[in-house]
Amino acid sequence: MAARRFSIEIPKYRELFESLKSDIASGRYKPGQKLPSEAALVNKSGASRITVSRAVRELQNAGLVDRIAGSGTYVRDLGRRSRPHLFGLLIPDLGETEIFEPICRGIANAPETTEHALLWAHADPRASKGEQAWGLCQQYISKKVSGVFFAPLEFEAEAEKVNRRILASLRRAEIAVVLLDRRISKAPERNRPDLVGINNHQAGYLATEHLIEMGRKKIGFLGYHGAASTIAERIAGYSAALVAHGLRPVIDSVNINVDRLSWGAKRKRESLDAFVCVNDRVAGQLMHIFLARKVRIPEEISIVGIDDVSYARLLPIPLTTVRQPTREIGEAALRTMLDRIKSTRMPPRELLLDGELVIRQSCGAVEKIADT
Repeated sequence: MAARRFSIEIPKYRELFESLKSDIASGRYKPGQKLPSEAALVNKSGASRITVSRAVRELQNAGLVDRIAGSGTYVRDLGRRSRPHLFGLLIPDLGETEIFEPICRGIANAPETTEHALLWAHADPRASKGEQAWGLCQQYISKKVSGVFFAPLEFEAEAEKVNRRILASLRRAEIAVVLLDRRISKAPERNRPDLVGINNHQAGYLATEHLIEMGRKKIGFLGYHGAASTIAERIAGYSAALVAHGLRPVIDSVNINVDRLSWGAKRKRESLDAFVCVNDRVAGQLMHIFLARKVRIPEEISIVGIDDVSYARLLPIPLTTVRQPTREIGEAALRTMLDRIKSTRMPPRELLLDGELVIRQSCGAVEKIADT
């Protein structure tokens, strides 16, 4: 009886992996060099996009390359260990705006942080926010930090001027910058730093679409006068959701204080049946005003906020809102910072993470997502 011969077929992705690995080992692709794009590798190898993607992923798992979102895949320098980095936190609203503390915890607890350190510098509490921000910037420059996580000033006198001054100083000191939550101006700039935050357009759209699904048709938006880029994007998402469902936006952007907000609530109550609020703080203020006027929530007016701060579920009517993925934002910010330090010429990126709808009683629906 003739002996049987068995052959083991090597998976196509493995063949491509070994070929690329050999090219790296031979020096054809040098440390720091960008590999051909996946589309180029598909054309060159004749393999499918899935096969190429898996081969490149195997290279990454083997520690041979770094894949940088929005830029490409780069050969790692295996002969040089990355040095530990010291990063500074420049967040003037820390302690006032709730989202930043969990974002900072996300940075501090990210797996990559074990090799690095965060510096929480001291700011003079008697100084203005602009002066505090500038003082922190100078401390970080004197400490020669590798990078700064910066949440630009908003709603302050000469905020944009101070923000630009800080960025210019950090750039001259060759310190990497990752913006948290917001840009320094409404329009993206050519030489802007990387940005990591919530997808504000999606948050506004998600909040508005939920109210539409609840049967609301006259939905207003309550925000701030002179809105920053984050607010403008939430308004754009609100408007887009209404237009997509054949409805008309009704934006009542006012300076938030008791007198003006009370006036706006009284004027709008007869014509609107729901509000999307720019954040949970505004939603809470609006809720208290309506309740003081004996307006029933959600029977007469539905309210949805954005951010899901800790007190959102503790309001008199637990607030439906869009939860910011703060931990994930912090982790992504650290990875973005390390990528930026590694590849200084990489084009600027914006990593915007989608929010999650948290349904509570203020919209008239049955609560669907458990509080955490």
